[in-house]
Amino acid sequence: MRLLKNLSKDKLAMTSLVVIVIIVAMGIFAPLCAPHDPEEVNMKLRYATSSWSYWLGNDHLGRCVLSRLIYGIRPSVLWVLVALLISVLVGAVVGFIAGYFKGKTDAWIMRLCDIMLSFPGYVMTLAVVGILGAGLEHILIAFVVMKWAWFARVIRTSVMQFSEMEYVKFAKVSSIGSFRIITKHIVPVTFADVAVIASGSMCSMMLQISGLSFLGLGIQAPHAEWGMMLNETREVMFSRPELMLAPGLAIVIVVSAFNFLSDSLQVALDPKLMTSQGKFCKKEVGKAVYEYSRG
Repeated sequence: MRLLKNLSKDKLAMTSLVVIVIIVAMGIFAPLCAPHDPEEVNMKLRYATSSWSYWLGNDHLGRCVLSRLIYGIRPSVLWVLVALLISVLVGAVVGFIAGYFKGKTDAWIMRLCDIMLSFPGYVMTLAVVGILGAGLEHILIAFVVMKWAWFARVIRTSVMQFSEMEYVKFAKVSSIGSFRIITKHIVPVTFADVAVIASGSMCSMMLQISGLSFLGLGIQAPHAEWGMMLNETREVMFSRPELMLAPGLAIVIVVSAFNFLSDSLQVALDPKLMTSQGKFCKKEVGKAVYEYSRG
């Protein structure tokens, strides 16, 4: 409730949250929202312009662009969210173990993370796709394999910081179990860092999966995906630019919404940032009033 109250003060954050909720809901209930079957081929409507039946027109196979755009939410957003949650969960478990117990456990885990992070993300993703073959599920596997180490390192740093607090040391001296200390005293205070880095990573993962699908390495035809829809409209990008504009704008809008929400979450979950931001705003307003009164 406190988080929603803080977010409600930021109009851009609330707008981004509403956009994300609507997009996710449309993806979940795609069969109810889509006006036509996204895989139905009708060559009579090949490159047809927009109409009351087909609001965004038809593609090179006469398929409904709007329906494919709605169904494309699932691989472009929903499945990326699933891969992100799995990566965060694995990274959080590993990061909490390394940051709390320290010592040899931390050393071994961090060396493993160093090995995973020594390879560029795109290179490793292409390597996994090259070994397993093209497909959405293989890209998602590559995301989980590569992202967990980054989450583990970031979360481990946050856990080490809070595990040295006085109340945590007192809990250890009081013979409280490690699991209870982690879940009751450390998880709540590190939630802000986890939420911020997760929402920020969502943007890069969406752009990666769209880029790989654009190259033909992601989801395969006839299924719909925004990056693949961009690839299918390359031949008519000058004669029918609206076909490329629809999936392109969808990617820009959703990525921007997650990006703005990530910035707002960082402020809403950190009281220090909220206080400093409030002081800065008051200072600027006071300065403006003073200058106005003098002028």
